[in-house]
Amino acid sequence: MTTATPTTPKRVLDIRSAPGRHWVGDGLPVHNLFGYNGPGVAERSPFLMLDYGAPYDFGPTTQQLGVGQHPHRGFETVTVVYSGELAHRDNAGGGGTIGPGDVQWMTAGGGIIHEEFHSPGFARTGGTLEMAQLWVNLPAAHKMTPAGYQPITAAQIPVVELPEGAGRVRVIAGQWSTAQGPARTFSPITMLDVQLAAGKSVELPQPEGWTTLVVVASGSASVNGAEPVTGPAVVTLSTAGEGVTVQAESDAKLLLLAGEPIDEPVVGYGPFVMNSQQQIVDAVNDFNSGRFGQGLN
Repeated sequence: MTTATPTTPKRVLDIRSAPGRHWVGDGLPVHNLFGYNGPGVAERSPFLMLDYGAPYDFGPTTQQLGVGQHPHRGFETVTVVYSGELAHRDNAGGGGTIGPGDVQWMTAGGGIIHEEFHSPGFARTGGTLEMAQLWVNLPAAHKMTPAGYQPITAAQIPVVELPEGAGRVRVIAGQWSTAQGPARTFSPITMLDVQLAAGKSVELPQPEGWTTLVVVASGSASVNGAEPVTGPAVVTLSTAGEGVTVQAESDAKLLLLAGEPIDEPVVGYGPFVMNSQQQIVDAVNDFNSGRFGQGLN
């Protein structure tokens, strides 16, 4: 008879509650959970920034609400829609509607110009918008890769039901249990969308040496025995160890973000994230001189 080798739990390094809501454009009210400046950047690599748009009710309108065209270079943006509907368009030919359960994985690479608005249908009827947007760094070797767009529908994302009605795990990227996520990534990444019922727990082990973040979007949960955290908040774990145990104190909506750290300098300026100040200067100059391509009409 063989027994499973127990895993060493990853240590809780930091617990950060989200500040108040702010607006991105005129259609995305979000809580910023972390960014690419300040303390903890290395401990969160390859993840650069996370905004969580808690549920917000919009009335019907004929206005186009959201964020108009703007550039990016040097990373990827990942948008998860929980409720409501967004419409994306970029100058690399990507675009479409992102509805409940859908994910948009956009590679800015060497340069892209895009816009994000409420979809015409959602604007017409109004409703509740809930979403999250994550920025994922690109390794230096891929910073200038051609721009790309992965539209991932809810139907393409495998769902693993947890035993005893504990909840479910959607595997967006990487592997968990027997499921493989559909997202293609430039460095090893696991992204899990987790619903966990009050009083239940789930084991979400991640590899030794990997960055691991547990985002409590809503509800309350404890991670590896630490004090319960009420969302929106993010728990940063050590790269050492493998074990990740999440216990829900109330019904909880979670994101698990894990990945191989990118051990390279992070230099950011607004919508550009590169490895040096000179590369930032080059990005600004390239955008201003039209090297990102034509803007959107």
